[in-house]
Amino acid sequence: MVNMTSQELSEWLRTDSAAENTEELPERSGTPDGRAVLAVLQKRRTDLTDKDLRVMREVVRTVGEQRRGDLEPVAGQKHWRRRLMRLGHDPLKPPR
Repeated sequence: MVNMTSQELSEWLRTDSAAENTEELPERSGTPDGRAVLAVLQKRRTDLTDKDLRVMREVVRTVGEQRRGDLEPVAGQKHWRRRLMRLGHDPLKPPR
């Protein structure tokens, strides 16, 4: 369900949390859930912990619940896409 790279997610979290005149420090940008997903993406598989696996299971559950069948967001529903992207899932990104 996570289809963004760690670099893409990191850039998105910084962009999403930036205000007009200020920008969060990179390690503080984004939501706690987004930062947790980013931390998992930055690890090697052999370094994943039980906590990391719980984070990703929760992300899969959340994305599955919020993901719509169509790939195009409806006008006025940009918050839906932004919410999914904070978890590392871009609904407009083609499958790999």
